[in-house]
Amino acid sequence: MVKNSVNKKPDKTIKKRHRFFLNSYSDCAFTKCPKCDSKTKLRKFPLVIHIEPKQLFLLNKQCKYCPSCDLIIAKKQEIEPLMAATFVQTNPQIVGNNYVVMGTVDKKDWKEGDKNLLSPSEIIGRIYVFKDVWNFEVIPAGWYPNEEK
Repeated sequence: MVKNSVNKKPDKTIKKRHRFFLNSYSDCAFTKCPKCDSKTKLRKFPLVIHIEPKQLFLLNKQCKYCPSCDLIIAKKQEIEPLMAATFVQTNPQIVGNNYVVMGTVDKKDWKEGDKNLLSPSEIIGRIYVFKDVWNFEVIPAGWYPNEEK
């Protein structure tokens, strides 16, 4: 007897984890969280970066992290030279292209991806997309009239 099976679509729910801020300020280290003002910690996160066109880059990067806000702060001036150094020999036409930090993967997935054991589609299936991407504007210290505060 043959049983008819119903074609079920695979569960493609988007997994989300962490909030993210790409720090473009070269003179701000964010030793305190810009949201809650608590001290940030140093943690390594396996970041997934998409570089135009169609290039994934896995980077196990030490970042500032606020456990209270679940916020990862990565410094743009540290990420870009690492990407350039990686692709200058193997894929020089993408150096300097637009990119977006998409999310993170588990450490074991990063290790497999680093050894080229995972295809890009497998990596995409294992990404934890950021819950939210934040942007902060740094206001220089100094005296300001009351109406400008």
